[in-house]
Amino acid sequence: MKALFSRWALDSGFILALLALSAFGVAMIYSTGQLNVPSPVVEGAWIRQLVWFVFGLTAFTIISRISSNWIEWISVPAYVLAVVLLAVTLVVGTGRGTAAGVTSFLQFGGFQFQPAEVAKIATILALARLMASRVEAPGHGSGRSRSWQLTDVIAPCALVGLPLLLVLLQPDLGTAMAFVGILMAVLFWSGIPLTYLFLLVSPAIALIVSFNTWLFSAYMVALIGLLHLRRSRLYTFEYVAVLVFNLAVGTVARLLWDSLAPYQQNRVLVFLDPGLDPRQAGYHLVQSKVAIGSGGMTGKGFTLGTQKRFDFLPEQHTDFIFAVIGEEFGFVGTVLVLSGFAYVLLRLIRMATGTGSHFASFVLFGIFGAWITHVFVNTGMTVGLVPVTGIPLPFISYGGSFLLMCWVAAALAVRVARRN
Repeated sequence: MKALFSRWALDSGFILALLALSAFGVAMIYSTGQLNVPSPVVEGAWIRQLVWFVFGLTAFTIISRISSNWIEWISVPAYVLAVVLLAVTLVVGTGRGTAAGVTSFLQFGGFQFQPAEVAKIATILALARLMASRVEAPGHGSGRSRSWQLTDVIAPCALVGLPLLLVLLQPDLGTAMAFVGILMAVLFWSGIPLTYLFLLVSPAIALIVSFNTWLFSAYMVALIGLLHLRRSRLYTFEYVAVLVFNLAVGTVARLLWDSLAPYQQNRVLVFLDPGLDPRQAGYHLVQSKVAIGSGGMTGKGFTLGTQKRFDFLPEQHTDFIFAVIGEEFGFVGTVLVLSGFAYVLLRLIRMATGTGSHFASFVLFGIFGAWITHVFVNTGMTVGLVPVTGIPLPFISYGGSFLLMCWVAAALAVRVARRN
């Protein structure tokens, strides 16, 4: 027990905030099990989450005592193992709940584990090791980083792109978005110019605007203008490659849309207008908005949410647990939860700027990128800011392997932050 508290003392505010979020998550999962018609799946979920909470604290205690040099050394073997596990998951993986056709979990007897959660940690470590060897000093805008070229993003994009592709093939769009968040956060922290980051994501923007001919034409004109302004910093083939990729994406957008499953198309359409299909594809979003809106300023009280009690809100103990928080604790409760996450994320940034190790700095910002993506997408989809996709809320949503890996990430953050 003394060793446990000595690890927490490394950054007591950071760890206490995570403990509070985890404990609150167990309480909210208990609340989601309080239904008028009991469900055995949800009713005992809080006990299983509590057990995983204990496992997470144990993992934190052990990992936070490991040598930081060993953590850096194991980054490559861990990445290779994670990629292998993701590939195996595509072959023998299983889904969970109502996720038909999804192969995100590996089954070991009565135990399910999600390899993508391990892959996120392994990718952060491998990417941090790669980027640490390529900068003079991390920190965007510090003026100490090397002179970057657009081609310098190829290696980190490939490193993240492999597990990202395997996760998309499961398919698990929500988890895949976390890999994108990791990549963009680490590239930003490496000092790569924001213009290059924009050019990197420009094909995705082209995909979105390509469904309107006039909007796509205006976007391409603006893109050409930006490339012209940056022509002195770009090689000719980089200039041409960006244009070709954007035009190609715009050209095949309709084919990509037609390749989506009907339920995936409906999710996009109801994001734009939930009223198009309020009883099917738009049901999650409509019920989520009703739950959050009915909470008012202070909420209906713990376990007393009516949308939750009558089981109108789907996936209320996992992806839509933030809607339950809004219904039972109102605007005040949601602000407090978001403030807790804001504190944790700001602590990660402060630790990243304070460490004397390049590797540690990138690990911390990679964790920051993963967690901020989860928080933004999860809370955003409950109020209609982003399309509905399966992505949990860190430390709060139900999920054993997810909670365990969140605490593993916290242990790595605390350990590498004190490397110097």
